[in-house]
Amino acid sequence: MKPVYLDYAATTPVDPAVIEVMAGCLGQDGLFANPASRSHLYGWQAEDAVERARRQVADLIHADPREIVWTSGATEANNLALKGAMQARSKLGRHIVSVATEHKAVLDTLAWLARQGFEVTLLTPSADGRLEPAALRGALREDTTLVSFMHANNETGVIHDIAALGQICREASAARARGEGILVHVDAAQTLGKLPIDLSQLPVDLMSFSAHKLYGPKGVGALYVRRAPGVVLEAQIHGGGHERGMRSGTLATHQLAGFGAACAVASEKMDSDNIRIRALRDRLWEGLQALGGVHLNGHPEARLPGHLNVAFEGLDGELLLTALSEIAVSTGSACTSASLEPSYVLKAMGVSDALAHASLRFSVGRYTSEAQISSALAHLTETLARLRG
Repeated sequence: MKPVYLDYAATTPVDPAVIEVMAGCLGQDGLFANPASRSHLYGWQAEDAVERARRQVADLIHADPREIVWTSGATEANNLALKGAMQARSKLGRHIVSVATEHKAVLDTLAWLARQGFEVTLLTPSADGRLEPAALRGALREDTTLVSFMHANNETGVIHDIAALGQICREASAARARGEGILVHVDAAQTLGKLPIDLSQLPVDLMSFSAHKLYGPKGVGALYVRRAPGVVLEAQIHGGGHERGMRSGTLATHQLAGFGAACAVASEKMDSDNIRIRALRDRLWEGLQALGGVHLNGHPEARLPGHLNVAFEGLDGELLLTALSEIAVSTGSACTSASLEPSYVLKAMGVSDALAHASLRFSVGRYTSEAQISSALAHLTETLARLRG
């Protein structure tokens, strides 16, 4: 039997409805053509499918379809947002503010920008993993051009108050003598389709998404770019001027159609999914607490419905992970799971090396069942008893 899959934060299986839509864009009888081929019916049909998907993504986040720029995933979207904004606006200021617990797709991009002469301030979150508004307010300077923070952390599931944080940036911008304000970028790879997002109301200029976190295909994502004066980006991929000059390259119709379909499914299932997923996660947490010597990492309430990051006192996380042959979980994000270093996210939150090394991330999803939670708890109970001897 396969292990119980409890690593939905790393990636999700593709929803059957999404697979059906994607399959219709592959064969010779489907929408296989290049969407940029505007001289014949095949191209027009493919373009229609791409634009339908663009509307489906935009509808889920209450945006204008013209504000959606296709990318290969959230990593590329983060690179386009951060590099593109700073390069386009470098004469207005060269200071960026972000958080030490961001995904590597942001932190490594910021490190690259720092090597190009930009100045980066990384803020430390509170012990519960949230960025305090006062900390952000105190870090803003007259030359701050961009602020970047994630909607929810990929390791802990902790949710930042992006409305409050974005409003601080708006207020700081309004107080400036010069006209150009601070752009706000949010990495929402973990929250699209899991939390309500209304970009017609949120004080956010740029937001990154990935399809494979919400039961869509890997290899496709999007960047929301607010249609407003001052929100300009320098393209990072050149050649053909696709996506209104912001991201060149032939569009993968099947992946984009799948992304759009995943968003359409999420708009229908988000509330019911969250109720069921939260109940399963809470049941898992109650069972773990009964084992004793466990600690929850991150805010107990302001976190995603499916996330659970737990430290097992007196154990090594890698050893525990190896022993849990009947459960698929991780020691942190998929991008850093091969590292033997303690999680930089947990360390930034003030978690000790011992507990950080002893922490595992469990994430529940759409296809998790009550029977699987029971099976996982039974295996955890037996394994911890054996390891603690």
